[in-house]
Amino acid sequence: MRFCATLLLSLLYISSAFAQIDTTQKIIPGRKNSKAQQKKSYVILISADGFRYDYARKYHADHLLTLSNHGVKAPYMLPAFPSTTFPNHYTLITGLYPSHTGLVANTFYDANTKSSFYYKSKNGTLDSAWYNGGTPLWVLAEQQHMLSATHYWVGSEAPIKGVYPTYSYPYNEKIGIHDRIQTIVNWLKLPPAQRPHFITFYLPQVDHEGHKYGPDSPEEERSVKFIDSAVYELTKAVKTTGLKVNFIFVSDHGMIKADTAHPIPLPKTIDTSKFIISGDALLVELYAKNPTDIQSTYTGLQKEASPDYSPYLKTNVPPKLHYGAKDDHFYRIGDILLSAKAPKVFNLYGTHSSIGVHGYDATTVKEMRATFYAWGPAFKHNLTIQPFENVEVFPLIARILGLKYAPHIDGTGALPQRVLLKTIAK
Repeated sequence: MRFCATLLLSLLYISSAFAQIDTTQKIIPGRKNSKAQQKKSYVILISADGFRYDYARKYHADHLLTLSNHGVKAPYMLPAFPSTTFPNHYTLITGLYPSHTGLVANTFYDANTKSSFYYKSKNGTLDSAWYNGGTPLWVLAEQQHMLSATHYWVGSEAPIKGVYPTYSYPYNEKIGIHDRIQTIVNWLKLPPAQRPHFITFYLPQVDHEGHKYGPDSPEEERSVKFIDSAVYELTKAVKTTGLKVNFIFVSDHGMIKADTAHPIPLPKTIDTSKFIISGDALLVELYAKNPTDIQSTYTGLQKEASPDYSPYLKTNVPPKLHYGAKDDHFYRIGDILLSAKAPKVFNLYGTHSSIGVHGYDATTVKEMRATFYAWGPAFKHNLTIQPFENVEVFPLIARILGLKYAPHIDGTGALPQRVLLKTIAK
């Protein structure tokens, strides 16, 4: 009876959780595009989470290949370190490395506030205190009297700088793809004063299947083809509006099959009573309760000399990662970092790792590389460019929309000159 009662309570809790999923559109009333902004271009930024740089060719995503051939493409785009979802989506939308935005990982500890961020916790994702550095593109647009809309994006549910997108949805996976596409069309058919010029569209399917089944699985292939069909349907539907819309298709990172048979245990050198331990299967971060314990622990880790991971002090992280002490603007990076070597993974929490993983340094692990395609009236045609870092996406979109932004971003601003038509690139 006790087991049955517990089971019943669990089922009631799960049913309640599903019932509480919010699928209603949020609209900030009273906003309008200024007369000047009504004349500006339109951009739909599409992110397919986990869509590895080679997936379109590997799995014959023919619609995406055709669209990219008509516009601009890169062999790959480099995600920031760590190559995980939350940091890189926020980097794409702000032009800053994760260490400069404060959103340094999917899971991390803030030594100043003695609190932790977890990407699946609404208490964290809805709190603007975690989004310290940079200005997301929807905030930039709204500040300059250009309306924006998000059908999901990291940070869009928090009042960053006190600003929400004019139109948005709470993140959920209950709304079907056809309804989501119709929402985009409905937004673009609004009167000019109410019509958003910047729209984000997030697709999680490839990441989900990649984690569960691995990057070489039939399930991953089906998810890639789903994305291919969805983007094609979106482009056809948007065409019915008669508007000249620019599309940018990106991913946040790639995916690799993990060595789940030989997980890395937490090194015995680490006295867990002396550190707050955070991180995931690929990057473990140690926050010292007493600074005097840092060097001795690091020395011990060096002596172990494991072939499965690299230990770093925050002061000697390779500069190319932009993840060391000098870059830690909000003091959220651990005092000691343990970075797994692909395809190795840590068994940090006593649970099995996903079959597919990401988070490694994309400059050395090619499977972490992301996708970049773009097409529309602002872009050059049939152009393949050299790979670039994802911090360049922010200034590219700002240029197309004619938005002004502060110069202190990590993107160089060189990408618009390479990919945009001269009338737009000025």
